Amino acid sequence: MKHSTERFLTTHTGSLPRPDDLVRMMYAREEGVPVDPEALAARVASAVEEVVRKQTDAGVDVVNDGEMSKPSYATYIKDRLSGFGGSGNTFVYQDLVDFPNLAKRVFGDPGRSRRKTPACNAPIGVRDPQAARTDVEHLRAAFSKVNAQEMFLTAASPGVVSLFFRNEHYPSEEAYIFAIAEAMRHEYETIASAGIVLQIDCPDLGMGRHIQYASLSLAEWRKKAQLHVEALNHALANIPPDRLRMHLCWGNYEGPHHCDVALADVIDIVFRARPSAIAIEAANPRHAHEWTVFKTVKLPEGKLLIPGVIESKSNFIEHPELIAQRIGRYANLVGRENVMAGSDCGFGTWVGQAAVDPDVVWAKMAAMAEGARIASREFWR
Repeated sequence: MKHSTERFLTTHTGSLPRPDDLVRMMYAREEGVPVDPEALAARVASAVEEVVRKQTDAGVDVVNDGEMSKPSYATYIKDRLSGFGGSGNTFVYQDLVDFPNLAKRVFGDPGRSRRKTPACNAPIGVRDPQAARTDVEHLRAAFSKVNAQEMFLTAASPGVVSLFFRNEHYPSEEAYIFAIAEAMRHEYETIASAGIVLQIDCPDLGMGRHIQYASLSLAEWRKKAQLHVEALNHALANIPPDRLRMHLCWGNYEGPHHCDVALADVIDIVFRARPSAIAIEAANPRHAHEWTVFKTVKLPEGKLLIPGVIESKSNFIEHPELIAQRIGRYANLVGRENVMAGSDCGFGTWVGQAAVDPDVVWAKMAAMAEGARIASREFWR
């Protein structure tokens, strides 16, 4: 995995805005409307090429496919794994309970409302082994046409799959999450063996606290989080840590987030996961202050931080000087070579998400690149 050695490199969390025509095709597929699979595959391939080019044009160094092939960063697994044929799941967001009007707006999002989360009601297995290979092929083809430093692909963690898809088959939570881990191993290893950095998305270690386990005490929840990390490490056992990064997330929705678990209460568990790079939300109003955690918490040897220096729910374009300041705070605490600039959450975590105008997304990315250049001049004079 690339490290910053002469300047601060830039990346993002993974999901990016999809073209309008691709959104319409994927809406149709999610709703059971017949869609020509060859036409959809061709449009996904061309969308990946477009989004990779836009990333490099904006100055992003470490790029991905924007998750063009997926209905969302987690629920896509229903199309790739067998065993998920039960009834749909419902969710209670603890921070939205006292704000019912806002909850209606959050859950009324046209993309979110189309997401399918059928429960696990049978043994889990790999139903479509080609899907991950196709993602690899699309990204490698697009990457070969641009001048970027490195590429990555994202995949759902076993824990976040257990969050979205209720267990109606396995005898225990532990048996369920390890069954998911075994099934997801194929996708993880397919990506890593292709020479592409694998990012594991782990909202279960952040958002899971106030959605999946809101009724538990902090101590009880930490035990659940440890189990999730154990299952993740099991699934990643054959992949070197320096080919892995993980994203810690409290949920990409415009809510109060006042029930979010503090970074300080989970960071030690996050550090036990195999991935050497950790992407954290660090720009939004609820978590921007948590850079101070690293005044007292030491970054383990071999770990890399990817703090979000631009947020993913606001159409404000962050000033490059602010971005440089955010990068500098982390560099001063953990070392310049251990920091890569990134984004909070994503800009298209599900099909149809449109909190940030797509044109603004690319302007924010360009501001991030400029901010990284400013910070680099300070730290690499």
